[in-house]
Amino acid sequence: MNHRDEKLGNRNAARQLGFAPATLTKMRCLGGSPVFIKAGRKILYVRSDLDARLHARRATSTSDADKLPRRLTDSDSAE
Repeated sequence: MNHRDEKLGNRNAARQLGFAPATLTKMRCLGGSPVFIKAGRKILYVRSDLDARLHARRATSTSDADKLPRRLTDSDSAE
């Protein structure tokens, strides 16, 4: 399996993004979560989707970072 296609559970996905697992769970409920797969009771994230989420949050200065949306929409993550 390609490293980018690797599936991660909630705990490892949260670690990859720098969040607490509970924060990622809350994001799934309230919105703003990276794309996820619901496989029965298990939640999985594809590493390439997490990488895309991180890529969309890149900034070159703190003033640029202040302009980023707090939550990503599907259209934001597709860019």
